[in-house]
Amino acid sequence: MISYLDFEKPVAELEARIAELRAASEGGDVDLSSELAKLERKSSDLLATTYAGLTPWQKTQVARHPSRPHFRDYVAMAFEEFVPLGGDRHFGDDQAIMGGLARLNGRKVVLIGHEKGNDTESRLRHNFGMGKPEGYRKAIRLMEMAGRFGLPVVTLVDTSGAFPGVEAEERGQAEAIARSTEACLALPVPMVSAIVGEGGSGGAVALASAERVLMFEHAVYSVISPEGCASILWRTAEKAPQAAEAMKMTAQDLVQLGVIDRIVPEPMGGAQRDPQAAALTLGGAISEELDALSQKTPQELIRLREERFLTMGVER
Repeated sequence: MISYLDFEKPVAELEARIAELRAASEGGDVDLSSELAKLERKSSDLLATTYAGLTPWQKTQVARHPSRPHFRDYVAMAFEEFVPLGGDRHFGDDQAIMGGLARLNGRKVVLIGHEKGNDTESRLRHNFGMGKPEGYRKAIRLMEMAGRFGLPVVTLVDTSGAFPGVEAEERGQAEAIARSTEACLALPVPMVSAIVGEGGSGGAVALASAERVLMFEHAVYSVISPEGCASILWRTAEKAPQAAEAMKMTAQDLVQLGVIDRIVPEPMGGAQRDPQAAALTLGGAISEELDALSQKTPQELIRLREERFLTMGVER
């Protein structure tokens, strides 16, 4: 069952009408195929028009959609032979950040990403994708392993931010994020990161400091959430839509500012409407980037990452 966002209500009404007509036509004597075809075309056109003009705040809602695919979905639909590797060898195993060995179109990779969960139980287990220090230290361990064995690193970023709890701070959250960012920048192997939903704050940067950063067309990437920004500037989260507009957090804004390199198209209506198609498109885009990076030396890869940060923010 499709879960509709507020701005999708006109589409929801049309699709409900289509479902009613389809149910009425089954086993009935009246031929409703012409009316159905007309309504389906209208619904498709309305969906296309709606998604062609999304505001930054609406894109934020799409990026947070409860049915949007997450790390485990992409693993199942775009990668093969995934072997999870757990633990940071210091404290424990964080379920918000997952990783392991996998194949992408036959190429061996180390795959790391945030997992938010898809129902109440799994969201609690994965802490809504908010990584703790042990999650980032696990990522560091896997990146170092990738460097030793010459395996490219792929990261899938989808988090509102690192976990801000007292216990995380006690275990060195800031230090773990900084060292994870450092590990990305020092990798002697190709690294491709993809923002697949929310990319929030340092919790996202810690897994996205790659030489190539991709982003789904309806994903968002920012230093703080629109609600957080609005609460600081206007003392109310109700100004979140204005904050989202000012923050330049959409893929279309960020590719112009040099923060990301490539926008990956989503199925019409967002990745949540066709997760399989979204996963295959993403997998193909990552493969293309890895092909382009495969002949570069470790020194060239590190220089590419340095150049990214030195030129970031200059509108292209």
